[in-house]
Amino acid sequence: MVYFQLPLTRILTVYVAQGLILVVFLYLAIRILLRDRKRLNVIFAGLYISPAIGVLINFIYAPLTDVTIVLILNFFTNFGAIYGPIFAVVFDLILLKSEKIISTSKQLAILIAYGIAVFCMGIFLLIPGFGVAIGPPNWAPVWSIPIFVYVVLILTCCTTIPVLYFSIKIYQKFEDEILKKKWKFFIYGFIALMTFMYLIFLSNTLADPTFRIILPGIGIILAILGGLLMYYGVGRQIEK
Repeated sequence: MVYFQLPLTRILTVYVAQGLILVVFLYLAIRILLRDRKRLNVIFAGLYISPAIGVLINFIYAPLTDVTIVLILNFFTNFGAIYGPIFAVVFDLILLKSEKIISTSKQLAILIAYGIAVFCMGIFLLIPGFGVAIGPPNWAPVWSIPIFVYVVLILTCCTTIPVLYFSIKIYQKFEDEILKKKWKFFIYGFIALMTFMYLIFLSNTLADPTFRIILPGIGIILAILGGLLMYYGVGRQIEK
């Protein structure tokens, strides 16, 4: 296995910014699961666990120079990040409709269907110029326009829009002002997380060195703030 000296921008992005996000997300997921492992808790924790797994994979391949291995591991890193928001969709549906209506089989169907849609982005890797390019000098991923458009479309249509729509519906059902205020934190947190994800995809597509330097700082704020806001909004309540 061949390794190379990571440039400063990659160290800041992978091991500092994403490292802090990993610690916070795992901490929040563990807090939720230790209190109670009922299905609702597991679903909500999945929102944190999925991207955390992606970050761990990124830690592994960041210093490698075997193109095939790097591309495969980068795919699973992307998968972990992109798959995470679907748990917010299922979580919202359960709160909006109840677990009797959104049964276990329906929950699994949603998770599997979306997983297949995300996994299909691997097809782009098989078409030259349509996938992700990684190589010297800095080995940072560079996305093509087609894969960028595909990922943004499935993320927006399958998770961003549904979560915002369902969340507003849930908010409108609350009569207690304290609950409404806390639910706003959940919505704001989700928007912050999704903004961070879109910025990462945009950065990978533009491949602008200046943008890559600025993004880690922005990412730490958006991702950690988003995760904490969502947890404060509902995570502390479902622990009980």
